[in-house]
Order: sequence, then C-alpha cells, then structure tokens
Amino acid sequence: MNKKLQRKIMPYIWLLPSIALMAIFVIFPIMIVFKLSVSEVSKAGIVGGFVGLKNFKDAIALPAFKTVMLNTLYWVISVVGLSTVLGFIIAMVLNQKFHGRKIARAILVLPWATSLVIQASVWNYIIKYEYGNLNNILLNLGIIKEAINWRASYQIEFIWECGVGIFVTIPFVAFCVLSGLQSIDNSLYEAADIDGATFWDKLWRITVPLVKPSLTVSTVLNIIYVFNSFPIIYTMTKGAPSNKTDTLVTYLYMLNFYDRQKGPATALSVIGFLVLCLCAGIYMVGVMRKEEDL
Repeated sequence: MNKKLQRKIMPYIWLLPSIALMAIFVIFPIMIVFKLSVSEVSKAGIVGGFVGLKNFKDAIALPAFKTVMLNTLYWVISVVGLSTVLGFIIAMVLNQKFHGRKIARAILVLPWATSLVIQASVWNYIIKYEYGNLNNILLNLGIIKEAINWRASYQIEFIWECGVGIFVTIPFVAFCVLSGLQSIDNSLYEAADIDGATFWDKLWRITVPLVKPSLTVSTVLNIIYVFNSFPIIYTMTKGAPSNKTDTLVTYLYMLNFYDRQKGPATALSVIGFLVLCLCAGIYMVGVMRKEEDL
C-alpha cells in the first residue's frame, strides 16, 4: 500500500470504532423504532404485519394529541428562550472581575450538576400547600396571611414545571456564553471606549456577534435537551390531570407503558425525532451558509 492511499484510508480506520458504536447504539435502534411505527404492535409488544401510516393516524386522532403538542411547543420555547436570555445576562456578570467570582461560578454549577429528579422533587416539596417551604417563608415574613395553593390549576402547575426547567438550564447556557466571552480580545472594548461607544453599542456590535457561535451551539443543544426532557414533568405531575401537563416525551411514555398503545407511542416517537432532525437541519444549513460567505 503506497503512502498516498494510506493517508486517505487511515482517518477512516481511526473513525471505525466510533462509527461502529453509533451504528449499534444509535442508528440500529432508530431503524427498529421506524419499523415499529409502521407495524402492528400488540399490547404485549408482539410485532405483526405492515400497517402503513395507521399508527400515525391513530396517534394524531388521540384526544390529548393537540394539547400535548401545544404543551411541548410552550415548554421548549419558554425554557429555551428564557434560559438563553437569563443565562446570557448571568454570563456577562460572571465575566466581570469581582470578589467571590469563583464561588459564584461554582454555585451556578449546582443546579446543572444535580439530578433532575432530585431538583423536581425538591421543588415539589417547596410549593406544597400544606407544609411547603415557600408558604412557610412567606408566612413567617408576614408577606401573606394564609397559605397559598401554588398548584390551584393545571395551568399554574405547568408554569411551575417550566420555571424548574428554566432554573436547571440556565447554568448550561451561562457557561457556554461565558466561554465565548472569555475568548473576546479586551482591546476591542478599549478601542470602542476611545470611540465613545456606549454599553449598548459594545453589546450589540462586539459582544453579541462574537458570542453568537457559542450561543447558537448552546441553543441548538438546548432545544434537543429540553424537547427530550422527561424527569421534571414526570416527577412533578406525571402529566396530570388528563395529560394537561404532558409534553410529547412524557405522553408517549405513558401511552406505551400505562395505556399499552404501543403503535401510536412509537409513531409519536418518530414524530419527535423528525422534529428534532428538522431543527438540527436548519442549524446545519445556517452554519454551512455562513462558512460559504466567509
């Protein structure tokens, strides 16, 4: 084998273990799910013959489908949107020099490092009506005269779930943005100061454009992460009442393991996968266009 051919083949040889692992643990399971989504699947999990798009039609015809899809949309937009804005602000604060900055950064990691099940369980306890910490603190401070039912309706419960999702997602965004901020040359800000630029001028003309790559990556990963998030909603409400607080992931889980409707559940999982592929595809197209412009 000549050296030229060896150079061409060698990268693929080194990538072969990774490709094999992806094929076994990612591609192969995805192919099985796609097959199940167009097959008849009994309540016992026995796979029958080809049924075409019947499972998809059954899934879309489910009474809770519209509510679940809207909940998923609200969940992703609110959690990703607000955590991105708040994470960006916190990253800018942590990028400044002040006493205790290292401690502040360490504290910020805690919500992200802690298990989501533990986080959700703790917040469940905090907002309890009878003996929750939130009511106890407000009562002791004299802010309220009687305990408030923080879970009076499913809409309020869903807002609490979104709030917990934002709380645990902020650290990830903050550290992604912080890495981008630390890569910006300080001489750019010094030159802007000489030119008389205001804080907002520096923010929109220097900070945001240079942090945009880090922010874009964190946003795309956040969409995938939040869309697939299961522990918070399942731990706090399990989708109750009547799937009113379910998202797509928790709903298909309940549909599969509790209602034993395995065909529609696999169809819903394929729908979720295609939605995420669409988001990733839009991101890749945007990145490729930017590279061509450069």
